[in-house]
Amino acid sequence: MKPKIGIIGDGNVGSALKRGLERAKYEVKNVGHDPKGVEETAAWGEVIILAVPFAALDDTLREMGKAAEGKTLIDVTNALAPDYSLALGCSTSGAEELQKKAPSAKVIKAFNTAFAAHMETGRVKNAAITLFVAGDDEEAKAMVLQMGRNLGFDPVDAGPLQNARWLETLGYFHIQLGYALKMGTEVEFKLIREAA
Repeated sequence: MKPKIGIIGDGNVGSALKRGLERAKYEVKNVGHDPKGVEETAAWGEVIILAVPFAALDDTLREMGKAAEGKTLIDVTNALAPDYSLALGCSTSGAEELQKKAPSAKVIKAFNTAFAAHMETGRVKNAAITLFVAGDDEEAKAMVLQMGRNLGFDPVDAGPLQNARWLETLGYFHIQLGYALKMGTEVEFKLIREAA
């Protein structure tokens, strides 16, 4: 049975994930910047997706209250400073810091290395985009890997949550490729690997 998904954030990322998850027959609610709605949506969801700007994470956690306790908390954010430089790197990650702030939640890093335009289908130019999923809770990670598969991505277990350090730097590089180097949002990552 598919879990109910509460998405905190109704911008490009949150909206794309909502459309894709609904198409994949998940029950989904999402909310924008509405403190009461954030708490209600987080309480309703069996899985919570944080699709908010990195700088808004602390406020969002405060608005959720205890609603994330014991639940899978998917961190979609890229750890960017206001000037779009990398806010954290190499020695920790936004996801690891989030886990410290929400110790009873099962934090999973995913979806931050794809552009919002392709999150609904997990595909670009008729090819499945690789979805890297990192986390310390194997059951929660498996659920997110399946969610990605249902959306249309090619999901890959990216190891423990500590590897979010590399997913966040990869997300930053992805933004550099798309915008600073003007390759556009059609550029996505595909991991070529041996068949199991």
